[in-house]
Formats: sequence, structure tokens, C-alpha cells
Amino acid sequence: MQHATVKTGEVAQAASIGLDRRNTEKARTMKTLIVLSHPLEDSLNAHFAQTAKAKAEALGHEVQFLDLYRAGFDPRLTAEERQGYYETAFEDATGLQEVEALVLVFPTWWFGLPAMLKGWIDRRFLPGVAYDHDPALKALSPRLHNLKQVLAVTTLGSPAWIDWLILRRPVGRALKWGLIKACAPKARFTLLSLYKAEAVTQPRADAFVARIERALEKWKDQ
Repeated sequence: MQHATVKTGEVAQAASIGLDRRNTEKARTMKTLIVLSHPLEDSLNAHFAQTAKAKAEALGHEVQFLDLYRAGFDPRLTAEERQGYYETAFEDATGLQEVEALVLVFPTWWFGLPAMLKGWIDRRFLPGVAYDHDPALKALSPRLHNLKQVLAVTTLGSPAWIDWLILRRPVGRALKWGLIKACAPKARFTLLSLYKAEAVTQPRADAFVARIERALEKWKDQ
């Protein structure tokens, strides 16, 4: 009987240790970069970006917040940068290789990325930083191995049916397949879109905020 009691205690202790490890893994913080691209400080996008920042911090993540307009970011790729695009040893100026979670908050204009955000991608997702380029194979090799989660939050003036049925969500497809899967193939990509944003009511805005918070909460389970 004593032997059985000791064995049961060992099993219980092992189970407790395993549970603690699983809880620790779920609660593990991630280096999170939030990028806001909107010219107006009081925009819906700014509100959603601050919502994401507050929620990510509340969940214990290490957050870096980048407001491209307020930071005075220059989106223009220079002639020198393009001339030496595949020969230059570019600096990882934003620390992309260390980022584990990326949140992009931006308006969709003309069913595409705003120029400021597109320029940031052009000047930060660089060869030697986000990917390696093999001129012989004409293929990309990903370098953002730490990136696990990408959340894109966008607003559109159009109704959902145009984006989904007519244009087939061009922004989501370009970000997921043209950028993230090329540079961080193991990252999970999520797109949240607020349609008819120019006529949004407070209840709809609040409901969208809740969607952003739920998306961030899901990170610990994925």
C-alpha cells in the first residue's frame, strides 16, 4: 500500500509539472511590433492600433509601437538602395529578425496598401534581412524564422461584397502570399477588415475592437 501511495504521488507531481510547463508555454510573451500607417492622429486606425497595443501589453507581450507618420518615416526607396539591392549588406533597422508577432494597422485605399506602408515594406523587408535571394534559382529563402503571428487590421470604405466577390480580397492575398509566406512561411496570418468605415457607428466600432482583442488573445493557444 505504501508503494502504491508513493507511486501515485510521483504521478501527481509529474502531472503538476507538465501542467505548469504547458501554462508557461501558453503564457510566453512575444516580441511584438505594431505598425500604424495613417496620416491622421485621431483616425479609426490610430484608435485600433492603440487598442492592439494596450491589449498586447495586458497579455504580457513586449511591445514596440511604430507610427510611421509621427516617426517621419521616408517611404521612398532611393536610387542607391535599388542599385545595390542584391549586393548591399542591409541593416535590420527595425529588428524584424527578432520580432515574433507583427501587427499592421492601416486603411485600404483603392483596394491596395497605402503608399506609406508599402514604402515601409519595401525599405524594411530587404534581402539579407527578411529573405535571401538566389539569383541562379530566382527564388527567395525566408529569414524571418522567429515570426509566428501576423495580424493585419484594415479599414475600407467599400462594402464587404465588393472586396470578397469582385476583387477577392487583394490586400489580404498580397500580404499573406506575396510577403509573409515568402519571408516567414511558418507564421500564422490573420486579416481583420472593417467595411463601410466612413459611416461606421459606435456599436460597430466597438464590436470591431472586440474582434481585435479576441484575435490577440488567440495567440496564446496557437
